[in-house]
Amino acid sequence: MAWVARRIYLHVIVFLIILEIGHATEKDIRAPGATAPGDIIIGGIFPIHEDVEKQNNSFAPHLQPCVRFDEKGLTSALAMINAVEIMNKSPLLAALNITLGYQIQDSCSDVSTSLRATAYFTQQTRCYTGGNASACGQLVVAIVGASHSEISVAIARQMTLMMIPQISYSSTAVILSDKSRFPAFMRTIPNDEHQTAAMVRLLSSYGWNWVGIVTTDGEYGRSALDKFVSQASEKGICVAFKLILPQSVTSQDVCSAISQAATTIFKHPKVQVIVSFAKPFHMKQLYQELRKQVLTAGQNMESMRKVWVASDGWSSSSSVLENLTLKDIGHIVGFTFKSGNLSSFSEYLSRLEADRHNYTGNNLFLQEFYKLPSKAVKTLREHTHADTTYSVEMAVSAIAQAVASICRSRNCKTPGTLQPWEVLQALWKQEFNLGGKNYTFDDRGDINLGYDVTMWRSHEGNIHVHDVVAEYHLDKKNFTYTNHNTSEQLLVLRHFISKCSNSCVPGEFKKTAEGQHTCCYQCVNCTENYYSNDTDMDQCLSCDTSTEWSPEGSSNCLPKALLFFSWQDGFAVVLLTFSALGILLALLVSALFLHQRDTPVVKAAGGPLSQVILFSLVVSFISSMLFVGRPNSFQCKARQVLFGISFTLCVSCILVKSLQILLAFQFNPALQEVLRRLYQPFVIVIVCVALQATTCICWLVLKSPFNDIIKSPTTLLEYCHEGSYLGFGVMLGYIAILAFVCFICAFKGRKLPQQYNEARFITFSMLLYLISWLLFVPVYVTTSGVYLPAVEMVVILISNYGILSCHFFTKCYIILFKREQNTKSAFRKELYEYSSKTAQSVPMSESSVSEQQTSSQHCIISAPSLSLPAATSLKPDVVTNCRVWTTCTSLHRGSITRHHCLRRSTSI
Repeated sequence: MAWVARRIYLHVIVFLIILEIGHATEKDIRAPGATAPGDIIIGGIFPIHEDVEKQNNSFAPHLQPCVRFDEKGLTSALAMINAVEIMNKSPLLAALNITLGYQIQDSCSDVSTSLRATAYFTQQTRCYTGGNASACGQLVVAIVGASHSEISVAIARQMTLMMIPQISYSSTAVILSDKSRFPAFMRTIPNDEHQTAAMVRLLSSYGWNWVGIVTTDGEYGRSALDKFVSQASEKGICVAFKLILPQSVTSQDVCSAISQAATTIFKHPKVQVIVSFAKPFHMKQLYQELRKQVLTAGQNMESMRKVWVASDGWSSSSSVLENLTLKDIGHIVGFTFKSGNLSSFSEYLSRLEADRHNYTGNNLFLQEFYKLPSKAVKTLREHTHADTTYSVEMAVSAIAQAVASICRSRNCKTPGTLQPWEVLQALWKQEFNLGGKNYTFDDRGDINLGYDVTMWRSHEGNIHVHDVVAEYHLDKKNFTYTNHNTSEQLLVLRHFISKCSNSCVPGEFKKTAEGQHTCCYQCVNCTENYYSNDTDMDQCLSCDTSTEWSPEGSSNCLPKALLFFSWQDGFAVVLLTFSALGILLALLVSALFLHQRDTPVVKAAGGPLSQVILFSLVVSFISSMLFVGRPNSFQCKARQVLFGISFTLCVSCILVKSLQILLAFQFNPALQEVLRRLYQPFVIVIVCVALQATTCICWLVLKSPFNDIIKSPTTLLEYCHEGSYLGFGVMLGYIAILAFVCFICAFKGRKLPQQYNEARFITFSMLLYLISWLLFVPVYVTTSGVYLPAVEMVVILISNYGILSCHFFTKCYIILFKREQNTKSAFRKELYEYSSKTAQSVPMSESSVSEQQTSSQHCIISAPSLSLPAATSLKPDVVTNCRVWTTCTSLHRGSITRHHCLRRSTSI
């Protein structure tokens, strides 16, 4: 093992001698900083230094000295050396009897220096293509590196000329995935498109939509910035500020840029989350500047506490905090590449530390550097990044296994036998194995393993540990927590609110002023009939105003209340009670009249005609019930037609009774003859009802009633539209005309005998009907709403009860309580008294007296055809002849005047 340790020390010594003094030799091509012989040579480019000294006024080509030694770059180079040695010991290469060698260059984190370094690799390839292969050195078949994207882009263009495969372990710029421009470039990590997408998803999951960005002015920084802004805007995340720092850490503008960046951060206190794609050096300086400005302003250190989302460039660099703690700056959530088993590299460093005293030379520089070798190795351990080391090992393994696949069929020990483009072809076609896992490059030359999400925490004072709290899967584009404890560890981030404006609650929408970020807005209440059911909605959604509504500032739509004259309505219950009572009374009266059909009162009331009237009233009461309940097409059509025809039948029967009364007691022979000819009861009833039925049929056919809805802002009024108001008016007007005719006829016979005085009741009932319907018209026209059907219902009930009360209740009273008046003798007595009174009141014609001694006076005495025999109470001088038409002579007391009495028996 001693010779192995000495060999390791030799490699480190070569690095430190050549790199630390800056390669003082001024040539256009820089010699390798570390080399090892082998049958197959692999090149390596690592940032052993952070920058170059650029203050040089020479115009001649020269090598710029490298400055700011970078331990992280050195550990990456050592990881390559370790990986090469492991592969040399593997059965894979041992079976082929070939070994790998390496030539490692320092990029010094500078493009020009890197190009000079890689020129050394390409010149050997040119030598072999020039035809004099014997004079050429060993050919570099592949290159591992570089670290920074801007350097990889420059090198990749140069490598493409010779098709030398280049495998980067940390260059993530998206442009490098373009195989039409960089066909020889490959990498063992995902590109930044996936990292920025993972960051956006993390921000979105915590509701952070107002963030700042810190990046560097280079290919990597610009590419990451563009991708992040594009993806963030798709998720509604706004970038409050973009701080672009100089790429070079030794630039004169670095200090001023960092100072300005810190000032900008403090000017945006609402930005509580900052995404950084900067280098570790930049972040260290930025934290120090933030601390300085906080103390200068006399503020509390908590004012600089934020959530820092770190890219792979510095997510594992604990040195950025320097003398600060996480309590000062807040929380750091980092994204790192996937890593594997690093036990071999750890053993490599242990061997380096254990054998530090075995090698002592007379080189003063090496003796000075290894004065404290244990501390040197400890520093390397602290700057070892697991993901970077594993990515380097993957690159070396891929190259070694590609070489092995080619060398199985040829002898590769002869220099120039294996060409770089052949290795490139093998890398594209086959998978390789590392640590028991198989890997392959995708069609863009990337290996997409996803990311580990780390969260920094303090451990033992000022030591910071990076715990892997979640994994981001590229295929599913989601996070999975490593365990329950880590998910709870991330819950602390929920307390951070990074928004330009507070979230708009449901019922509000975001109103953005012109020229402002979409994340800076005012929360405005949704207007009436609009709603928002989620937080931070850009606009309110419209309710379906045909069935829904919403008040101002509503989070959902409310169904419009469906209104109609419901069965449960108190007023409807009262009216329905009256309707049911009316039906019951009409049926009871009908039964009573049927039982007393042979009595004088029932016959005087019309006999069978009264049953028809009662039937029509029952139907009319039923029709009134159809005005209650949720309207439907049948109900709307049936209720008016049913009422119109039934009440027409009722009024037609009453009209017949009115004409009968007028005919019976009309003493004008000429008029009586006309009335006698016109008086055809059944014909009159049928014609009157037929005319109304014709009107209703035309109404239904041409424009029938239908159920309709009146849409109000908050209600839906369902009602029956009459279809044609003309048809509705004609129907009611026709009934009114019949009622008016009844009223006129009955009014003329209002002074008839009490038992025969139907005219009074007809007059009153028709007058009540006409008044109620005259009042109905203006009320119906001016009324709207739920109780519009109740208006007509009330009028129908008034009309029905008016007829029922006037025509039948008085008769029922006589039948039930005044039975002595419900006899034939009582009726004859009343008739006789009325006839005598009428005969005495008729004036005698003076002209007749002067012309003749005996004048004749014709009188018509109307009596119901009750076939009543002569009563004893009648005057003895009254002679009655049972013929239809008779002339009787009556001699009055003390007078020889002769009266011709014309008597007719009329059937009522």
